[in-house]
Amino acid sequence: MNIWESVSSSWQVLYNNKMRSGLTILGIVIGVWAVVFLVSFGRGHEANITAIFEGMGANAIYITSAGTMTQGMSGATASLTMEDAEALANSNRIPSVDLVAPISEKLSKVVYGNENKNVDIMGATPEIMQIISYPLAAGDSISELDVKRGATVAVLGSKTATDLFGTEDPIDKTIRIAGSQFKVIGVFEEKGGFVGAADDFVMIPLTTMQARILGVTSARGRAIQTIAIKALSTDQISSAREEVTAILRQRHHISPREEDDFTVIDMQEIMKSMRQVLGIMQVFLGFVGAISLVVGGIGIMNIMLVSVTERTREIGIRKAVGAKRRDILRQFLVESAMLSLSGGIIGLTLAGIATWMITGVQLGPYPVKAPMSLDIVLIALSVAVIVGLVSGIYPAYRAARLDPIESLRHE
Repeated sequence: MNIWESVSSSWQVLYNNKMRSGLTILGIVIGVWAVVFLVSFGRGHEANITAIFEGMGANAIYITSAGTMTQGMSGATASLTMEDAEALANSNRIPSVDLVAPISEKLSKVVYGNENKNVDIMGATPEIMQIISYPLAAGDSISELDVKRGATVAVLGSKTATDLFGTEDPIDKTIRIAGSQFKVIGVFEEKGGFVGAADDFVMIPLTTMQARILGVTSARGRAIQTIAIKALSTDQISSAREEVTAILRQRHHISPREEDDFTVIDMQEIMKSMRQVLGIMQVFLGFVGAISLVVGGIGIMNIMLVSVTERTREIGIRKAVGAKRRDILRQFLVESAMLSLSGGIIGLTLAGIATWMITGVQLGPYPVKAPMSLDIVLIALSVAVIVGLVSGIYPAYRAARLDPIESLRHE
């Protein structure tokens, strides 16, 4: 009996026992579906997260004050100052840096009519718009003139605008922040992110933030919480970090043995860490699906052992008419592999339907992605076949070693 005869015979056996075959491959179906669907969904989620972080500035570097890191957005005394930001903006001393934007933040109550909520108030300069990618949905952004004049103008994150105004157009409306009136001049596009935090804020001029919210009368020599920097290119991020660190250590009179009183973080580093976390998550999701494959393999082994017992007389007749051990061994291995492959194909089909159904569903600004790539398909089917072969080895070996005389006597 050649391989094609074995395949034909195995298919006939499986077809004649449709119910049993279907129940046997259920574990394989669930396992392949889980592996393909979860890994595809995980890859799509990783792509969306990467897009969010890239939108925050692929070349961005954030210097946070030690006081900010430990005490949050409370306006507490910090180690960074406006003069630090001015020093970092000197292109002659730091050639790898393109733009610098000092930032101060504080959680404060924002009121419009009967609506009020606590929101992160961000005081910034116009350069921040060129460092992070935050396109406007409507209106205008903060200008250099607004910063110089200390204008009481505000640009709202999309979630803040919706929470305060609902469907009403917020442009040119007046809101109150910490008791002061601010004119809304713009609204940012929805950014997405984690729990909507990237869209729940109000941006005002930095000088206005210092005078109206933090109670600072002069910007010079005063503490700020964060300095956002844009490197000239992605390749120069490391150089920019080194230059920034050297300048700040010199300005803060930090000796070689002392630790920095500030923290330098770049988006590439954050994205790398996030990809590692998402990679671990994908491995975990794949492991969950692999458990179902193992359970399905055990089911195949069990049913093949039952099949050997039921077909003992058939095995004896085949051996009596000249079938060799390798023929019997191959017959049962092909049957177990076909069982597993059938389950894999069904599971793959269900996974394809599931990924097609959720792809494009809008959750925030980024639609759900679940790309079912060729490598996932090939790996899932290969694993399914391997599980079937491994599960069928012992039953096939047991069938091949049956004594033909004893097999013929079996009832």
